[in-house]
Amino acid sequence: MTKDDAGLLVKPFALLGALLAFGLIVGGTLLGMKVRDFKRADRYVEVKGLVERTVKSDTATWPISFSETGNSLPDVFAASQKDKSAVLAFLSAQGFSGASVAVGSVSVTDNSTTGADISKGPRFVVQQTITVQSNDVDKVAAANAKTSDLIGAGVVVQSGSVTYAFSGLNALKPDMITEATKNARSSADRFAADSGSQVGSIRSANQGVFSISSANGGSSTGEEGAADPNGDASIMKKVRVVATIDYYLQN
Repeated sequence: MTKDDAGLLVKPFALLGALLAFGLIVGGTLLGMKVRDFKRADRYVEVKGLVERTVKSDTATWPISFSETGNSLPDVFAASQKDKSAVLAFLSAQGFSGASVAVGSVSVTDNSTTGADISKGPRFVVQQTITVQSNDVDKVAAANAKTSDLIGAGVVVQSGSVTYAFSGLNALKPDMITEATKNARSSADRFAADSGSQVGSIRSANQGVFSISSANGGSSTGEEGAADPNGDASIMKKVRVVATIDYYLQN
């Protein structure tokens, strides 16, 4: 092989080497850009926006259960009917009648068929429930406070706890979600200012679960707050929502 032939072979290899080197440089640059972009996209802050409203219940449900016992079914039933008349008269005096009062069916238990020793107790138990449902929650609360009048009249009241409910949640949701989002953004802005960054676009958002509890109690539903077993017994309610939002951070 002559010197000229060797030179001709070296030139293609030199060109190939130059192209490979150039490709590695360009590839490394692009890879570096991707890594930097990845790191920039991975910088975000999770913030929460809390909103609470105190509202008044708009519906009250008051079941009044009573019972009579004895060994003669006709006598026990007659006594139960007397109790029913007393309860209805009491409710009428408190301003409740018509559609706001529902009289439940009579329940009769014959203990001789349940295996109970009727020599040590009454054979028959007759139970009935009269339920009041009204939007006048204050009037229901005032009447419930006079339940002792029924007991004084000889009615064996087994249960009579009032439950209160708020049905206007859907009307509150839009404004509360908007306010919760604003509160979350304010928290993100404060964090970004402290860290020398700026808040970018939203990475992800969760409006949270709405909960309704007593005004002075914990959360009865939702992800946060203590359980509030007496929430239904409170006229004043606390509506609560926590929005969780991730914001990208920019330099």
